[in-house]
Amino acid sequence: MGLAGRVVERTGRIPHISYKWDAETDILTGAIKSSRKKVGGLTGSVELEGSDGSFILLDVAGGAICGVEVVVWPDVRTASLSVPSKVEEGDVVLPTRRSQPSVAAVEVDTALAIETNAAESVFHVRLGPARRARAVRVADGLLVEVDEQEELAGLWLLDVPPFPADEPVA
Repeated sequence: MGLAGRVVERTGRIPHISYKWDAETDILTGAIKSSRKKVGGLTGSVELEGSDGSFILLDVAGGAICGVEVVVWPDVRTASLSVPSKVEEGDVVLPTRRSQPSVAAVEVDTALAIETNAAESVFHVRLGPARRARAVRVADGLLVEVDEQEELAGLWLLDVPPFPADEPVA
């Protein structure tokens, strides 16, 4: 099952995403601070679950992504990543229909794969099989990939800070 993602024109300035690591749990959290107008859609969470137990959470308000958490990591492969050179400016609405009042979470079972660069400052999350997709900058530091069927195909987490070093034993 895929997750619908409709690209819409952005109104206002591009928001910024702030990434933070939890050193005890290895969870990477990204929060978007924005006062952009909500365009309709789910308000709650989208849980992307891989068959290997990996788990990524998208926080969504009025259809717009306002946060991302990599909770349980799939195997991460280090690669020579190239951030897409052609990037659209806009927003991606998830899912495209308004949420029902009783629906606060959507679960999507899909294959999850993550690649990172050598510095681990860029992460490419792929949902499902590799396929042609367009990249949309939804925040300074977050690109969302949408395929030709208007389904979410991936995420690019950019300018991720280094994982905190282990504290020395006293």
